[in-house]
Amino acid sequence: MAWIETQREDEWVGDLGEQYDHVVDRSHGRVDNIMQIHALDPVGMHSHRVLYTSAMAGTKTLRRVEREIIAVVVSTINDCHY
Repeated sequence: MAWIETQREDEWVGDLGEQYDHVVDRSHGRVDNIMQIHALDPVGMHSHRVLYTSAMAGTKTLRRVEREIIAVVVSTINDCHY
């Protein structure tokens, strides 16, 4: 398994520090691994959030909960725990 060095959350400053409130998982008080990796590139982190929000937002044809269900099924099929 690959290992990517990440920056500790308490070291996030500037543009990265501004992202923290948007990416911290309040249920367990930490940032998920995938977002920790994005911390290496704050612009990439912001872009990831914008894309995810856009893709998962509810529309007239598909509610957010339905999109989440589809995401879970696809992740399961792909053996991806995210």
